Amino acid sequence: MNPLTRITGALAAGALALMSLAGCDDQRIRELEEDVSTEQDVRARFGEPERIWPEPDGSQTLEYNRQPAGHRNYMITIGPGGKMTALRQVLAPHNFEKVQPGMDELAVRRLLGKPAKRMTFDLKQETDWDWNWIDPPNREMIFTATFGPDGRVKRSGSVEKLPEGR
Repeated sequence: MNPLTRITGALAAGALALMSLAGCDDQRIRELEEDVSTEQDVRARFGEPERIWPEPDGSQTLEYNRQPAGHRNYMITIGPGGKMTALRQVLAPHNFEKVQPGMDELAVRRLLGKPAKRMTFDLKQETDWDWNWIDPPNREMIFTATFGPDGRVKRSGSVEKLPEGR
C-alpha cells in the first residue's frame, strides 16, 4: 500500500472516531433527564469523571473531558438529593468571555475543564492552555489561555485551527 493511501486511511479513521465520540455523547445526553436521572445514571453513561467539583449548596459537579481528541467538555451537576440538575457543554464563546486577566488556573479549569494541551515557555515565563472547540457550523477552533509565572491569566483568545502540516 502506498504511503499516501495509508495516511488518507488513517485520517478517515480518525475523523470517524471523532464523529463516533460526538455521536455517542449525543446518545448519552438524550438518555438523561434533569431532575429525574441520578448520579448512578450519569456514571453508567459517561463513566468516571475526570474531576468532581464540590458546590456551596451541597451539590457536586462532575467534569467529563473530551480533550484532546474531541471538541467538547461537559460539566454535569448532581444536586444534594442525588438527581442530575444540569448538563452543560462548556467549550463555547459565552464561557470563553468569562476568562479574564487575573483569573487563576483553578478558576479557569473549573470553568472550562481540563485543557487539550499545556505548553510552558520558560524564557517568556508563560504557560499556554489550549482547548479544542467547534465554532458552528463546523470551524475547528483553539481557545488559548496564557498564564504568567504567578499562575494568573495574562490574555486569552481563539484562533482557527490550521490543518495538520501547515
